[in-house]
Amino acid sequence: MQNPKKNVTLNVLPLICVAVPMLILDWGTKWLVQKYITRMTEVIQIIPGFFNLRHDRNDGAAFGVLAGHRVLLILITIVALVFIFSYYLRFRESRWMQISLGFLLGGAIGNFIDRLYLGEVIDFLQFGIASQGLFWPTFNVADVSVCIGAGMLIVYLFRNRNQDPQA
Repeated sequence: MQNPKKNVTLNVLPLICVAVPMLILDWGTKWLVQKYITRMTEVIQIIPGFFNLRHDRNDGAAFGVLAGHRVLLILITIVALVFIFSYYLRFRESRWMQISLGFLLGGAIGNFIDRLYLGEVIDFLQFGIASQGLFWPTFNVADVSVCIGAGMLIVYLFRNRNQDPQA
């Protein structure tokens, strides 16, 4: 007979093994940006005309949506964290979902910490086509982590849409 505590620990390990490194990578890169790209909107070309590092701040959500609504964004993040943990409890036997939710958790906490302590999120990755003047809004490692997790979640739910999770 398996020890239930050991089973829970093993099931939460993939979630933590993804969330913690993503959080550390997010914090580390944001620290480097603050330390070495001290002027706001300063651009360092990595791949000229395509990829830059640029120190930006965003007091909204993606694309600046809800800019200036810090408290609302913090509350939305708390709801998202509740969602992540409830999904974890529902799908904890799926390694795919454990990893997916780990990416979501790491990214959500990374930007949550910025909002709590800075009132805004540090963004620094900028991609685009300079010759056309087209650039995607700057983003950060936490945003990448959330996108990977959300993509994995969508794939899982799509592939398993006809299965009863209680079965």
